[in-house]
Amino acid sequence: MEPLLAIVVGMMIAGALYLMLSGMLVRFVFGFVLMGNAVNLLIFTAGRLSDTAPPLIQPGRTLPAEPVANALPQALVLTALVIGFAMTLFLLVLLYRTYDRTRTLDTDQAPFFCELDPSHDPDGPENKDSA
Repeated sequence: MEPLLAIVVGMMIAGALYLMLSGMLVRFVFGFVLMGNAVNLLIFTAGRLSDTAPPLIQPGRTLPAEPVANALPQALVLTALVIGFAMTLFLLVLLYRTYDRTRTLDTDQAPFFCELDPSHDPDGPENKDSA
């Protein structure tokens, strides 16, 4: 099972790199999410997939009686999922602000390299009068 998951992780990382290097910021965000999922799967696979008992130690003993599952990779993946979700939301907000300032998400276009003039107000003039 582990070799199959290693191949899947490799394919996911290759796809993520392709998306991240494409030059479109939306594809970069999708590649970032895919890369995060590939790394999470890699960490989970590195913790060995086994059908063993939970890591409980019986009273009066110092070691478990039989082989147990490793809980550390599971905890790392759970933490990485939460951090990855927060980073994805941050990237989406950054993507929105970039589009608002440049009116493009293609890094090959000229407007991407220069922002709109400083007098540009995304809220419009109608909100300035009410303040």
